[in-house]
Amino acid sequence: MADSPRVPDPTEYDPGYGPLVTTRVRVATWNLWGRYGPWEARLPVIVENLRAIDADVLALQEVWEDEARSQALELADALGCAEPVYAHNLERDGARSGNAVLSKWPITRHDVRVLPRLGADGALDEEGEERLCVFAEIDGPRGPIQLFCAHLSWRADHSSVRVQQTREIARFLTETRPRPFPAVLCGDLNSEQDSDELRLLTGRSAPPVPRVVLRDAWQAAGNRDPGYTWSNTNPFTAASLDVERRLDHIMVGQPKLGGVGHVLAARVAGDLTIDGMWGSDHLAVVAELRY
Repeated sequence: MADSPRVPDPTEYDPGYGPLVTTRVRVATWNLWGRYGPWEARLPVIVENLRAIDADVLALQEVWEDEARSQALELADALGCAEPVYAHNLERDGARSGNAVLSKWPITRHDVRVLPRLGADGALDEEGEERLCVFAEIDGPRGPIQLFCAHLSWRADHSSVRVQQTREIARFLTETRPRPFPAVLCGDLNSEQDSDELRLLTGRSAPPVPRVVLRDAWQAAGNRDPGYTWSNTNPFTAASLDVERRLDHIMVGQPKLGGVGHVLAARVAGDLTIDGMWGSDHLAVVAELRY
């Protein structure tokens, strides 16, 4: 009798990544709400939340500075981070607000891209606010990590503006190639997953730049709940009488050799309170990636 054919073992299949690394990097993004509301009372709450998150790399939006103080520097000092990267896009009541990248490891180079304020019709959004994408290359212990921290236009009727902004971010990502770890885009994108602007970035519509396709970490981690970061559990958010949404995102390029960049987990954070005080009107997103 002939031998029965061997049944293939699916664990033997190698799609090209080779042995998968088991170490991780923890990335988080959070909009800190600038100097709005009871901002001084919120400061220690923000610090305690960030300590609890214990991220290796942080992408922060609406981070403030004035002539005497820098929230980015104060947070870096409180968390034991290297010197942060910061760029502001707004100035109001004597304080500036912008994007910051903090890291436990040194940041070796950085850049800033001013994002478009034009809609699809080419008309200037004169009422909107200037928006930025901050790039930082981090000298991690197992190779460089390129992180992009963005904050897109906020108005509900500005989807066409955000489309142009995501197109510019896609071009920005291509300019930093090559990289051994996939690009990580974090921030308050003021968009839900099924929006036109995020469909461009996730390959569900034609990418603005060939081969620039990112994975939504929340979805890639297999989460079933909506993961609202604009959540009415937060009284600052509830006061806006707005609809709950997931506006804050961590997005990652396709995994590379060893599976680096593969999303292992994602969660919402930033809901730790002190004496009833919340840190921000947004919640944070935290992702664990192979690294």
